[in-house]
Amino acid sequence: MIDAPYNVLFLCTSNSARSIIAECVLNRLGERRFKAYSAGNSPRGLVHPLALELLRRRAYDTAPLRSKSWDEFATPDAPRLDFVFTVCDEIAGEVCPVWRGAPVIAHWSLPDPATVIGSEAQRAFAFAQTLRALNSRIGVFVNIPISALDRMTLEQQLRDVGQSAD
Repeated sequence: MIDAPYNVLFLCTSNSARSIIAECVLNRLGERRFKAYSAGNSPRGLVHPLALELLRRRAYDTAPLRSKSWDEFATPDAPRLDFVFTVCDEIAGEVCPVWRGAPVIAHWSLPDPATVIGSEAQRAFAFAQTLRALNSRIGVFVNIPISALDRMTLEQQLRDVGQSAD
C-alpha cells in the first residue's frame, strides 16, 4: 500500500513565477511522495509568460497551472497541508490563513525574476536562475528523511535549505 503523498504549498505574492515554478519542480522530483500546489495573497491572475516558456522548454506539464489565491487552501474542503514554503520576502511577513493540517512552514527567499529589467536574454536568464535554485532546494527537500525527524529538527533543516547557496 502506498502512503498518501505529503501536500506542499508554495506561496509568493502574485503566484505568477516563483511559486508556480516550485510547484512544477516538486511535482516532478517528488515522484508521487509529494503533491505540490502554489498560490499567492494577491494573485496576478495569470502565469508569467516567461515562466511558462521556460517550463515548457524543460518538458514540464503546464496545462494545470494557473495563478490563484491562497484563500483556496484555507477552506474546509482544501487539501490538508504538510508543508508551506514562502518563496518571496513580501509574503513571509504576512499573516497567513489557517491551513488545514498544521503544516511545517519555512521561508525560502528568492528574487522575483518577473521584476528583472533588461534584454529578453537577461530576463530569461533570471527565470532560469530561479528554476535552478528551486531544483537545488527541492532536490534537498525530497531527500530529507521526514518521517525520521521530530518537528523542530525538520523545521530547522527546512530553514537551512532556504539559506543555502544554490
